[in-house]
Amino acid sequence: MDEFPGRPGPEPARAQFPHDSAALTAWLAALVRNREYGTLAELRRARGGTSAHIRAGWYGGDDHRDLFERVAFLFAVYHQGRSVVSYGGGSLGAAARRIGDGGGRGPDNPGARRLLDRVVASRRIPWRHLQHAVARLRSCEQPPPSWTGLTNDLIKWNDRQARVTYHWSVEFYMPASMARGALPEPAAPPGADTQNELNARKDSTP
Repeated sequence: MDEFPGRPGPEPARAQFPHDSAALTAWLAALVRNREYGTLAELRRARGGTSAHIRAGWYGGDDHRDLFERVAFLFAVYHQGRSVVSYGGGSLGAAARRIGDGGGRGPDNPGARRLLDRVVASRRIPWRHLQHAVARLRSCEQPPPSWTGLTNDLIKWNDRQARVTYHWSVEFYMPASMARGALPEPAAPPGADTQNELNARKDSTP
């Protein structure tokens, strides 16, 4: 026998938990729909450590808990004071094209260019600049990037083959004539099309 009498056997291997970016987005969206403003306020605490951050971190599995907590923070910053979920669309580079005002947006806006350049120049995930980008989109009343897509991109931040920052730059600086139809539109909330159809039917009823 390999084990001595009275000694416990080897501990069973701990189950491995994978990450789930889409599940994180679904949970965050439910907080807005259900008006759980207290939980969203907890997520806006940059230092984390709240029960809300811990719940968000569980969707990151064993390897990305901190990253998922920080994405939840960005989501909560964007949705402060909002009662409608914005699922966003496209990458951070595509979303940054929407930053600006009547004088110019995206590549035509000096502030947006500086912000995007600072983001893609960072070797580590530039959380402070990402927060600034999300805040700018919120103040401009523009949709954010896809939260699920943003999470997946940040997971691959240091993957040289993924070239996340390169693709963000390409989408940001893409000429307007090429961007139309090439970049994904912000996603509508689930059920939005159905509601629009119902409204259209009501309007067409004699």
